[in-house]
Amino acid sequence: MNENGPSIGVRALAPADAEALLALRQRNRAYFAPSEPLRDDAWFTIERQRAAIMADAEACARGDALVFGVFADGRLVGRVALTGIVRGPFLNAYLSYAVDRDYVNRGIATLAVTEMVRRAWLQRLHRVQAAVSPHNFASKRVLRKAGFRREGLAKRYLRLGGEWADQELWAITVEDDPCAQNVE
Repeated sequence: MNENGPSIGVRALAPADAEALLALRQRNRAYFAPSEPLRDDAWFTIERQRAAIMADAEACARGDALVFGVFADGRLVGRVALTGIVRGPFLNAYLSYAVDRDYVNRGIATLAVTEMVRRAWLQRLHRVQAAVSPHNFASKRVLRKAGFRREGLAKRYLRLGGEWADQELWAITVEDDPCAQNVE
């Protein structure tokens, strides 16, 4: 919840959300492109969005991921995920998130990221990490507000927009988060 803005929430996406997900991705195709792998036109179809939702649900059922839509006043405005969940001595997940360009600078991404970190602690994970483009100051601000720390620069870390891109690595551990003690 946001006192001065829309009601914000996250929930798992269902096949019925495929049209809203497709609309979000089409509206933000150019905006999201620098932070994503290259996407062909087939990606921007209802069938591919349904398939992506189902694949995310299967990963969640296996315990490999937590993937949610971000909603503002009931409208799908983003996506937030913990993927690559590793158990054992690592207890780690990788965070990703994206918010509709028309909804940035409203605290929505920060609320969604904070909620995913809380859910990571509920999963008894120890660490959540994120990779962010060095020039993405807004995303780094979100991570900082959510309690993440910058850990370093990984050269040519991800293939984004068809090019190998450097990424700053950010992380938070359960010891870093004062709210983690309240998670049961």
